[in-house]
Amino acid sequence: MTYKISIKLILGAKLKKKNNNQINYFLSDRQKSDLELILNGGFSPLVTFNSKKDYDSILDNLTLRDGSVWPIPITLDLTHNFIKTNLIEVNSILQLREKEGFINATLKISEIWKIDKEKEALQIYGTNDIKHPGVSYLFNKTGDYYITGKLKKISLPKHYDYRELRHTPDKLKLEFQKMGWDKVVAFQTRNPMHRAHKEIALKASEDSKAGLLIHPVVGPTKPGDIDHFTRVRCYKKIMNYFPENSSFLSLIPLAMRMAGPREALWHALIRKNYGCTHIVIGRDHAGPGNDSQGNPFYGPYDAQELMIKYQDKIGIVMVPFKMMVYAKNRSDYIELDKVTEKDETLKISGSQLRDKLRKGEDIPDWFTYKEIVDELRQVYPTKENQGFTLFFTGLSGSGKSTIANGLVIRLKEYGKRKVTLLDGDIVRTHLSSELGFSKEHRELNVKRIGFVASEITKNRGIAICAPIAPYEESRSFNRELISSRGAYIEVFVSTPLSKCEERDTKGLYAKARSGELKGFTGIDDPYEKPKNAEIVVDTVGSSPDESIQVIIDYLKNNKFI
Repeated sequence: MTYKISIKLILGAKLKKKNNNQINYFLSDRQKSDLELILNGGFSPLVTFNSKKDYDSILDNLTLRDGSVWPIPITLDLTHNFIKTNLIEVNSILQLREKEGFINATLKISEIWKIDKEKEALQIYGTNDIKHPGVSYLFNKTGDYYITGKLKKISLPKHYDYRELRHTPDKLKLEFQKMGWDKVVAFQTRNPMHRAHKEIALKASEDSKAGLLIHPVVGPTKPGDIDHFTRVRCYKKIMNYFPENSSFLSLIPLAMRMAGPREALWHALIRKNYGCTHIVIGRDHAGPGNDSQGNPFYGPYDAQELMIKYQDKIGIVMVPFKMMVYAKNRSDYIELDKVTEKDETLKISGSQLRDKLRKGEDIPDWFTYKEIVDELRQVYPTKENQGFTLFFTGLSGSGKSTIANGLVIRLKEYGKRKVTLLDGDIVRTHLSSELGFSKEHRELNVKRIGFVASEITKNRGIAICAPIAPYEESRSFNRELISSRGAYIEVFVSTPLSKCEERDTKGLYAKARSGELKGFTGIDDPYEKPKNAEIVVDTVGSSPDESIQVIIDYLKNNKFI
């Protein structure tokens, strides 16, 4: 893989080349997923990205402007810079391309409007809390403007993985006909399935007297989720435990928003387009967990209540998720509401499972199947065998580089993993030499460092990064990216500005104070202090050796070394 393509992969670069007055636009992962489902009919009745009137109606009414139920905006966003650089206007034609360059469609623009992100966040997600992954994506990754226009299909996006499991709505309906299914219940999932999930899905199928479609999402899901390759290997294995001819596995290239009740309704509409008559809607369906105050974003039954309100109108029946627990005395799974005082029930939560895997503990047979445990152990190695990134941040002169260089030597003593230092100055020289010091370029530089660190972490090495990284947005971007590959440990070197100026060996602060150097972090450009750093060190009251030892102690206490 070349360097240029690597940068496109991380940033979804939108290149500026024109072909016959048509402008190349390289789609992000979410945009590609949305486009595929528009083109293959999965998002019917949509035939292009939402217009301004449809968008406003979705936000306010959960419908398109013609009254059709549709609860989630399907939009194509552009940055202000892309519009300005490419002179985008009404009647401009975009060639919508995958990252590898394959063209999927053209779009002749008929509308361009600026996004009110605050309104969208509150209307669609019910919150503006940045901890919500949908809100975070909206504020940190979505461009400044939405566009729509006439969409012309060229080809569906290319997939090289699991082609035999990828079906368009029309192809999936043919499969149902071959199996003689006139009723089909969809089981939506973005996580590996275990014994309880299998029992829930089978129960839903039996109650509905319907065939069972296991329909996992393999587009972008919640940050930190297990990669879809691992999940699909697990799905294929668990399919062997369903009764013959009772179920069918198919993958859907959907990009989840984690929008709770609205998303549940959206999932139902999509599954209807894929030929399903029923859908299992669970407790807190498509919920992202807790907010910044530790409270759930959505109530446990909000999704089911919204589905009850709309199911007759949209023409697909909800099958409520019936919580199943393992009764040890019965050696079987039973519905939670059928548990008696005599029953001894057992359960393992998702976080408990991950913790057991990382500790190398046995996973009981009643919970899942050995083949699935074997797959998951590859994703969740014990901490001493997984990669991690130590991401330093702090003002110039705070002592980041000194501590990072010493830490490299200390970690090499352990010898179990390769250690790579990505120092700010070194990266500027070799990876980002063409970048300046505008906010946009600083963010890009830090994200490039994060991408390289994620690759090192994925391959079970140790990445030590020591840029200034003044902005929370790029640090959050890196945390999300790297955490999906291993551990991300942020180290805030909190040395105060006054002390950093005293140390000013390069004379940079003096130049900034005099006005000779513009946009210098801490003087005339802000430094946004981390709020949730795993480790905080202050080099005023401690020596570099002492600061290094604080970090080593953290790694030992958390079983990384």
